[in-house]
Amino acid sequence: MGDRSAERLARLALGRLAEPGDPRLARLVAELGAQAVHTHLLGERDLGGLASDVAARLADLDPGRDLALAERQGFRFLIPGDGDWPAQLGDLDRCPTVQDRGGAPLGLWVRGPLPLSSLAGSVAVVGSRSATSYGADVAAEIGAGLAGSGTCVVSGAAFGIDQAAHRGALAGGGDTVAVLACGVDRVYPAAHRALLDHIARHGLVVSELAPGSAPTRLRFLARNRLIAALTRGTVVVEAAVRSGALNTANWADRLHRPVMGVPGPVTSASSQGVHQLLRGGAAGLVTSAAEVLEQVGGAGEHLPATPRGGRRPRDGLSGREAQVLDAVPVHRAAPADSIARTAGIGLVEVRRSLGRLEERGMVVRRDGRWALPVEQPSGAPARPPGTEAEGS
Repeated sequence: MGDRSAERLARLALGRLAEPGDPRLARLVAELGAQAVHTHLLGERDLGGLASDVAARLADLDPGRDLALAERQGFRFLIPGDGDWPAQLGDLDRCPTVQDRGGAPLGLWVRGPLPLSSLAGSVAVVGSRSATSYGADVAAEIGAGLAGSGTCVVSGAAFGIDQAAHRGALAGGGDTVAVLACGVDRVYPAAHRALLDHIARHGLVVSELAPGSAPTRLRFLARNRLIAALTRGTVVVEAAVRSGALNTANWADRLHRPVMGVPGPVTSASSQGVHQLLRGGAAGLVTSAAEVLEQVGGAGEHLPATPRGGRRPRDGLSGREAQVLDAVPVHRAAPADSIARTAGIGLVEVRRSLGRLEERGMVVRRDGRWALPVEQPSGAPARPPGTEAEGS
């Protein structure tokens, strides 16, 4: 128990010392352990015997006080080895860096009742902050569909696609998790206070930054790797050519997790980045939650039905019957022999086919002649003028 406590405090202090996603620190902790790295850095001295800058900064920290204060506020600090720790985060230690960020987090601050370990089956839905109404609607529909299937939706609580995905998941009655680039006690953007408070009461707010930490550009880049690593697949709904959502997709690809893209209008700048992913084969095309589940599921799981048009009366016709029906005139009735000449089929077979078509209500007989009904059955549209049978 003492070792776990010391390990937790060491990781908390090191997390305060460096920016999140520092690949060198992550590598040292993975190789030597957090306590050994903390002890070494705390003892660093220059040639004059004075504490180094790093040692002085570590000495000024009080991780025990920070932990106690956070616990009073209802926040938890989880580290590897805790029962709630997501094992999939370990993949970050075996993944190449992106923009000088990388490695598994030293620990994660969480706010909310949802177990962090439940994210193993989750899906990330990310995209542009400047979302179009089309993108926001699609993100909300996918979020609701995933939540309705029991799949947790993870995003970054930003404006645009992130917000729509979270709200869609909540509307679908499921779980959603917000991963922040600031402390779990901070509200960013400020306009999303109600959303983040709701997620914190019913889902989970996550960050590797200590409470009180402010968001920065570098921290958003580091945050993106967590979104990709916590989930089993990432959906990009809208993203311009330069977009943080593409950074998340890059992380998911490096982690060998499915990357999916929702196509948008070819004229939309908000979808150009997604289209590049799709065109280059870096993402699979999805248009619905069912297709997302198919991509992230195991072999044979979540197979969506192939879209088909509605069944039409003509669908049940044999080839000969369809050929005869096409030869029946549109405007005036024609005798069977005229229809046979137009169809190029023997008269006896034409008469049998006309009888079957009459039973289906697709032709009518008047005074020994045949015509199409005045009101055509659905799926048997009247032919344009000039296609009547001979002799009509």
